[in-house]
Amino acid sequence: MFELLHEIQGTLRRNMMRTIATGFAVVSGLFLLIVLQGAGNGVIHSFQYNMGGFAFDAVHVFGGRTTKPWEGIKEGRLIRLDDRDLDMSRRHFPHQITSAIPTVNHEGVVASYGAHHINSASMVGVYPEYAASQAVEILEGRFINNIDMTEKRKVCVIGNNSCKDLFKESGSAIGKGVELGGILYTVVGVYKTNEMFSGSDFYVPYTTLCTIYNKGRFIDELTMNTHNIPTDSAMELFIDEYIRATSHIHSFDPTDDRALWIWNQAGDNIQMQRAMSILNKAFWILGLLTLLSGVVSVSNIMLISVKERTREFGIRRAIGARPWNIISMVVLESVVITAIFGYIGMLLGIFFCEWMNATVGNQVMDMGIFQAKYFVDPTVDLHTCVQATIVIIVAGALAGFFPARKAVKVKTIDALRA
Repeated sequence: MFELLHEIQGTLRRNMMRTIATGFAVVSGLFLLIVLQGAGNGVIHSFQYNMGGFAFDAVHVFGGRTTKPWEGIKEGRLIRLDDRDLDMSRRHFPHQITSAIPTVNHEGVVASYGAHHINSASMVGVYPEYAASQAVEILEGRFINNIDMTEKRKVCVIGNNSCKDLFKESGSAIGKGVELGGILYTVVGVYKTNEMFSGSDFYVPYTTLCTIYNKGRFIDELTMNTHNIPTDSAMELFIDEYIRATSHIHSFDPTDDRALWIWNQAGDNIQMQRAMSILNKAFWILGLLTLLSGVVSVSNIMLISVKERTREFGIRRAIGARPWNIISMVVLESVVITAIFGYIGMLLGIFFCEWMNATVGNQVMDMGIFQAKYFVDPTVDLHTCVQATIVIIVAGALAGFFPARKAVKVKTIDALRA
């Protein structure tokens, strides 16, 4: 085996240009495959990162204004959701809605702590289930609980952006008092603000906000988490049925698309998953085509190599070499080339992906009202890199096997004449 490897080394040295050409095809194929996969993952990961604070199985319902008359009632009537909508959502759609959570808002309050303040802050009255429903990530402390609701406590959960603005040099915000609209609230938790938005809401118990600002039975937003709705058509059917049920409560035309405003995150999620799947497949196809071009280049070069060495093979057979000895030598030579240069191509691809991650992976695009990272973790799983390297090594072995097998079938006398 050692002698065979030594002989292959000598062959590669004698044909240095051919070896370099083969190696370049292997390196470029693997390098481009890994870089394309890394770039695709960077785009997909950036979207997932920026949307990490959103729940993708939710449907948000808001009241609107009618644009069509209905049963003697003129258009232009304001539709305000109330506790009847909450009850209907929970009772009429048990198979599609896992939870229905109301929220009430109070906009334009001033949040202050000592000399620091935030103008035009937004207070949101929520239930304890809101955190799990909307994927609220608590960084410190806790979220609103049932005791806060029952006792109508003046407590709040603030975003980490607001925490930095109000408690710049005061350490932890937990247990401190914040004035919201002139009323003192105790901070019980800090949540992670979505990176896309510079502002954040102040969450307070639903019952507390309703009592202080006399919200009564009205609901500003109804958030429903859905399941068992796998397709776009099923989601459209559910939305139509929900609007029809709501129209019976508030007496408006069920075909009036302005009476309710519905933000269908669950439907958006279905389309988003489809788009990311298409994008991922597209990058895989481009990468595999690039890898295939490398395999074809290796095959062509090995075919030329075997053709040039036909006389050498004839001499080897004339002095007693068996056909399999010649085939195994060519195959091993091809495997050595593809393995060495494949490993180099894999390392270069991984290095380039890490370089992309270090240079552009943490940059933030500021759009004024929101901020977003446009390239997050553009790297490739090591398992994928190893698999691609193995594929090109196997392809290189086959690229050497078939021409060599064809060459050894040539009669020895004809090979010597080549």
